[in-house]
Amino acid sequence: MNLESKKTVINKSQKEFFEFLTDLNNFEKIMPENTDKFEVDGDSFLFSLKGMPEIRLVVKEKQEFDKIILGAASSKLNFTLTANIIEVTESSCEAQLLFEGDFNPMMAMMVKKPLQNFINTLSSNAENL
Repeated sequence: MNLESKKTVINKSQKEFFEFLTDLNNFEKIMPENTDKFEVDGDSFLFSLKGMPEIRLVVKEKQEFDKIILGAASSKLNFTLTANIIEVTESSCEAQLLFEGDFNPMMAMMVKKPLQNFINTLSSNAENL
């Protein structure tokens, strides 16, 4: 299952936004309002949304200033969340979130809409930084 957010313009330079996202504590600033729990532990963070199970995301890869890939820490859920960051001007960049998950068809049907809403919210909140 592949999902993507709309491309959003962020009023930070590409380098600034990349550094913002590499500090995992900053993800709390762009999380949805219904976040129940948020904890950073080294190169990973744990979060839960109301009514949903806890999910731990781990930094899998960083390509300086243009890409950050987070992945599920649990082998039960196989997915990645990629932030692509493209320079627009010296003081702004364009960002898009891509979700790739390997789910069975029933699970995919159940989680598709909530996941799309989640990445759209992250993207919108980043745009409003």
